[in-house]
Amino acid sequence: MFRKILVPTDGSKLSDKAVKSAVALAAACGGSLVVFHAYPKFYGGAYGTFEMATEVLAEVHEKQGRAEAAAIFAAAKTEADKSGVACETVALESDHPWESIIAVAKKKKCDSICMASHGRRGLAGVLLGSETVKVLTHATLPVLVLR
Repeated sequence: MFRKILVPTDGSKLSDKAVKSAVALAAACGGSLVVFHAYPKFYGGAYGTFEMATEVLAEVHEKQGRAEAAAIFAAAKTEADKSGVACETVALESDHPWESIIAVAKKKKCDSICMASHGRRGLAGVLLGSETVKVLTHATLPVLVLR
C-alpha cells in the first residue's frame, strides 16, 4: 500500500512522534522512508556588513542548518534501523517548507506523506500559519496527519 513515505520533521517532540508512526507504518507495509528537514534561507548580514563578512555568515548559516539536520536525521535513522526500515534523508534551505515537502515527495516518488500538526487554531493559526494545512491543500497524494 504505502511503499515510500515522506516524513517532514523539525526535530520537535511532535515531529518525533510522527517519525515513529511513519516507521511503524513503513515496517507494516514493507516500505521505506524519506525523512525531510527544511531550514530557513539566509538573507545576508546586518545592515552595512561587508561582502566578505556576508559570505562568511552565509557559510556559517549553511553549516549550522546542515548540522541541525544531521542531528535530526540521526535520531530518525536510529528509529528506522530498530524496525529494519530503509531510510534516506533530504535537507533543504527553504522559506516555504510546504512547497519543499511536496516537491521532495514528487522528486523521490513517494506515495504518501506522514507529518505532525500542532493543531493551532484561531489567531495563532492565522498568524503562525500551518505547513500541514498547506501540504493538505496542495498535495495530490495521501497525507497522514498526526497530533
